[in-house]
Amino acid sequence: MRLVGDNVEQGIYTTDQARRMAQDQNLDLVEISPTASPPVCRVIDYSKFKYEQKKKTRELKAKQTKVVIKEIRFGPNTDDHDFAFKLKHAQEFLKEGAKIKAYVHFVGRSIVFKERGEILLLKFAQALEDLAKVEQLPKLEGKRMFLYLAPKVVAPPKKVAPKEADKAKSTDKAAKTAAPAPVAKAKETASVETDAADQAAE
Repeated sequence: MRLVGDNVEQGIYTTDQARRMAQDQNLDLVEISPTASPPVCRVIDYSKFKYEQKKKTRELKAKQTKVVIKEIRFGPNTDDHDFAFKLKHAQEFLKEGAKIKAYVHFVGRSIVFKERGEILLLKFAQALEDLAKVEQLPKLEGKRMFLYLAPKVVAPPKKVAPKEADKAKSTDKAAKTAAPAPVAKAKETASVETDAADQAAE
């Protein structure tokens, strides 16, 4: 077998030699690549290795964002008051970052009013267009018509870097300071010309 590890000289050893080297360091001999030729084994502290693997797995799970889906149910004959009440809840859910699964449940013969349910869901999506984007348009599945909405990601306003802002101010200041210069020069030229004319008259 090929032996690798931090505290061993890497090379080809017999199983007994590798096991003895691991025991001398109070470590474990672990096969990490059985399909290689020859197989590769590592001398490690196996309990510490397992602990670190579990720790990494927990950290990865913690970093994963959990998607929360909130359900909102309507009937084909939902009145305006009930609609407004459920709309308010949907706005709160979206602001918290949750997705919305809105649906119209058709009971008995009310399935004949499926167009009414579609209009209701589209009205719901339109009322939330500032906060949500449509992931799935109204779709009938059995006795329910579903609409899926996801919160919009609002990009933060772009901030001007302090250095750029100071540079812009300095440029404006310099432009304002430089502006009177030609006038002063013109006055100086006029004065010289006047003196020259006086001398010629004399």
